[in-house]
This record gives sequence, structure tokens and C-alpha cells, in this order.
Amino acid sequence: MSIHPLPPPKQPTGVGRLPVARWFLFIGAVAGVAFAAGVVVTMAMIAHARSLGPRPEVAAQLDRLNVALIVLFGVLLACGAGLAFIVRYAVLKPVAQLSEQVRTVAAGDFDHRLGVDRPAELSELSSHVDSMRRRIVSAWREAADQAEELRRSNGELEQFAYVASHDLQEPLRKVASFTQMLEQRYGTQLDDRARQYIHYAVDGAKRMQLLINDLLDFSRVGRVSGERVPTDSGEALDRALDNLSAAIEDTGTTVTRDDLPVVTGNRLQLTQLFQNLVENAIKFRSESPPSVRVTAERKGDLWEFTCSDNGIGVEPKYADRIFLIFQRLHPRDVYPGTGIGLALCRKIVEYHGGQLWLDDTPAGQGATFRWTLPAAGDDT
Repeated sequence: MSIHPLPPPKQPTGVGRLPVARWFLFIGAVAGVAFAAGVVVTMAMIAHARSLGPRPEVAAQLDRLNVALIVLFGVLLACGAGLAFIVRYAVLKPVAQLSEQVRTVAAGDFDHRLGVDRPAELSELSSHVDSMRRRIVSAWREAADQAEELRRSNGELEQFAYVASHDLQEPLRKVASFTQMLEQRYGTQLDDRARQYIHYAVDGAKRMQLLINDLLDFSRVGRVSGERVPTDSGEALDRALDNLSAAIEDTGTTVTRDDLPVVTGNRLQLTQLFQNLVENAIKFRSESPPSVRVTAERKGDLWEFTCSDNGIGVEPKYADRIFLIFQRLHPRDVYPGTGIGLALCRKIVEYHGGQLWLDDTPAGQGATFRWTLPAAGDDT
């Protein structure tokens, strides 16, 4: 298996830039020079002692000392040669082999086996590294299989979305329209119960259409029109308010706002976010005319937005439940809807790398939603 190579290794600094082999060569050269200098100095001292004409017993001792020094120097030389051989074949060569194997793996060949036979420490280290490599490769293959399965599943979901947006809605439109035509043509022959049944059929078809559209919006987050660019959140709010202009006028809703910043996001999805939150404030209003305030505050690399209203609010114990899809706190005949709006808002915010939550506000005192969005790169 060959995949993308790893990034280049971090370059060593200081004395670490010199390879181990060169350190051994440098130390060996210094030791060799010292050894040769010691031999020369020792032989010169013995020769000088002989030139002084010592007594016979002293000369004999010098001869024995000379032989002992020759043997000692020979042993030291043999030990040095043996040490160089050991370092070369037991340390430097295995290290070079392991380094070459690691470079091969780092270059992208993750099936290449790591392993050296000596010394024991490097053999143990290479076995641990190779075991880690096998686990990583196994996990990568499993992740690749899952990613392929996810791509296939996403393809099926996109196909389902197409079917839902076209093939499923057409029969619903026919059911609603022909049921209404049936009521118009034969209305005088129908009793109140029949008209009620027709009303249920039409209402069910319309709610199914609304549910399909909301599910499509939920599934499209991050897949369709998902490009994130510097976006004026104030313009996104303006578009949302334009879309809700009829509801705002009918209910006498007042919307106030601060100067909203430029964030990194998708304009269409940010418009959906503002529209759902303001629409929620209008839907779950109290007896007073709805009042909505939207603000933003810079916090590090993020902007924290706030949307506050004076509606009926949400009890703190339901602060997490309201963001789950299809979760409703009120009967459908009291507050219409599909139960997807806030789940869609959270999905949009999380897709943009932020978080959405509900402030702890007592029920009956309005609701305050807060969410974060990444600031645009050139925002100061």
C-alpha cells in the first residue's frame, strides 16, 4: 500500500546536526592521535634513558619495560580495532538500516516492514515501531473502507434528496389540490364531518410537504452551496428579515441590532440561521408584541452572536432537547412546525466551526440564543 508521504522531518539544530557516525570518527581520530603520540613519547623516553649508559641491571629493567609497553600498546590497538568493528557493525550499520527503513515508510510505502536484528535495544525498538506501523495501517485501511462506505451512503442520500424534492412532492400536491377541488365541486353535498375529513387530508399533505422541505434543508448543510468565504452577517440578517417581512408586519415585531461583523461562512446558510431564530421568536411570542435583538461581540478568533426575544421562553431543563431533530415542547395545533428549525440552526453553526446554545433564562422571560462563528481572516 502506498499513500501520500509524510511531511519532511524537523531539521536538527546545534550539535545534533552532526551524524553519530561522524561523532565516532572524530572521537576515534582523536584517540588514534593520542595513542600515536603516547607511543612516540614513550619510545623517545626509553631511547633517552638508554643513551645515558645505565648500569646493566637498570638496562635489563628498561628492556623488560620496553617489552611490556609494546605488549600494552598492542593490546590497546587491538581493543581499539575491536571497538571500531563493534561500533561499525553493531551500532552504526543497524542504525543506518533502521533509518533507511523509516525513510521508506515516511516516503509513503506503509507496507514496508521495519526490523533490525542487532543490537538488542535497536531490535526491540524496531519491533515496537513496526507494531505501531501495522496498527496505524490497519486503522487507516478501516477508515478508508468507512470513508468509501460514507461516500456511497452520501450518494444514496443525495439521490433520496432528489427523489424527495421532486417525485415525492408531486403526489402530495395532487392529493392536496384534488382534495380541495373535491370540496369545491361537491361542497353542497358534504356534511360537516366530510368537510373536516377533507381539511385533515389537505392539512396533512401540506405538513408533509413542509416536513420534506425542512429535511432537505437539514441534509443540504455542508453538501450543497457549502463554500465558506468572508460574509457580512449583517447582510445575511437583512435577507432573513426580508423573507419574514410579512410575518413581522402582521405580528408587529420589532427587530433591533448592533453593527454585525464580517465572518467566514456561507451566506445562504447564515441567512437560514437568522431566519429560523427570528421566526422562532415570532412563533413563540407572548401577549406583548414580539421584540428581537441581535448583537455580536468579538472573543479571540470568534464572534459570539446573541439573539434575544421577549417570548414565552424555554425551561432550562429543555435547553438541550430543543436542538434535537423532531423534538417538540408544544402540541402541533398550538405552535405549528416540524421540530427541525433549531436542529438545523445547530448543524449550520457546527458546520461553520462554532457552537450554539441557549442561555439559562427562566421560562416566561424570553429566550436568548448564543452562537459563535469564525472571524474573517482580514477582520481586526
